[in-house]
Amino acid sequence: MSGNSDPLTPRAKLAVTAGKAVAAASRAAGRGSGSVIGGKVALRLDPDLLARLAQSLDVVLVSATNGKTTTTRLIAEALRAAGPVVSNALGANMPAGITSALAGNSDARYGVIEVDEKYLAGVARDTDPKCIALLNLSRDQLDRAAETRMLAENWREGLAGSKAVVVANADDPLVVWAASSSPNVIWVAAGQMWKDDAWSCPSCGGVMQRPGDDWFCGECGFRRPTPSWSLSGDHVLDPHGSAWPIHLQLPGRANKANATSSAAVAAVFGVPPQVALERMYQVQAVAGRYDVVQFKDRDLRLLLAKNPAGWLETFSLIDPPPTPVILSVNARGADGTDTSWLWDVDYTRLTGHPICVIGDRKLDLAVRLEVANQHFQVCDDVDQAVQMCPPGRIEVIANYTAFQDLRRRVGN
Repeated sequence: MSGNSDPLTPRAKLAVTAGKAVAAASRAAGRGSGSVIGGKVALRLDPDLLARLAQSLDVVLVSATNGKTTTTRLIAEALRAAGPVVSNALGANMPAGITSALAGNSDARYGVIEVDEKYLAGVARDTDPKCIALLNLSRDQLDRAAETRMLAENWREGLAGSKAVVVANADDPLVVWAASSSPNVIWVAAGQMWKDDAWSCPSCGGVMQRPGDDWFCGECGFRRPTPSWSLSGDHVLDPHGSAWPIHLQLPGRANKANATSSAAVAAVFGVPPQVALERMYQVQAVAGRYDVVQFKDRDLRLLLAKNPAGWLETFSLIDPPPTPVILSVNARGADGTDTSWLWDVDYTRLTGHPICVIGDRKLDLAVRLEVANQHFQVCDDVDQAVQMCPPGRIEVIANYTAFQDLRRRVGN
């Protein structure tokens, strides 16, 4: 490992030092963590730096439309049972942020890295991962991300012939199609609530048949592979058929699915399911997600939902009516500037909840809720929305930059 031999050239060391200095200056100026700008400077000085930093690590890459930050955190906790871990825990998941995270820890044995879907193939080339976890693919950021089928094709081509063990969700046809170019795949039945991006066969374009939890294409025979790991209620079933209880402080079925995939990844590195799942219990919140904060004598639970699939999962874990719900939507660069995805979300699931709407695009959201026959109030900001709710629990659901705005305001 890195302690024994130093893989960094003098140029690489200079790049790491310069990157850290720029990041520190950015933090001092109050411009966030500085990891992205620091990584950009470091890569400018040494374009091969990411590959050099990854040389001494056993690397896991995690990619998906939803759940990558949480799953990355769960895998990192599990692998700490086997040795020190470095991870881009704050979710900076493009090459600059990843480089910055790896440069911050020279003693680690494992690198657990969340990767933006569009960059997966390139980061896999640079880091020579031992394992790649693929969780799901659905529509997201319609103005910048190509359609999901093109992303799946990008993955499929990028992973063809990869030596990595690919841990992939057998319930998502797009993920299965992308992963099946890899020679070594471990299939996990992690479930798929959102099916609207997988009605046509990614292989031939035929209509997908979906009897029960199964799926197959009636035209070309492309079908769901047999999983060796699966989520069953509150247990993970391993390849030997043993059931291991899932202990999580994070809510919802989606996080149990993330834990199942994480247990399968941990097993690739020799960490048994029981140990992996016990360690995952340490995770209470992930970059502010699921945190409960006190604000104006109320308990606000902060939930991040960035796209239709994410909103659907989030609606399934909120407290029942009449718990008030605050919805906040922005459409800044990091969110995607096209809000037409709001029409893909089934807001009738909020019937019975008092709803307050805030955020840059609150009027877009108000029109959508009106059409869904929901009762709601449009508010100027989170302060006003909270004042309209009775004391007690409030569920606050926001997309990416709206979530960051909320965290700053409510002091999380």
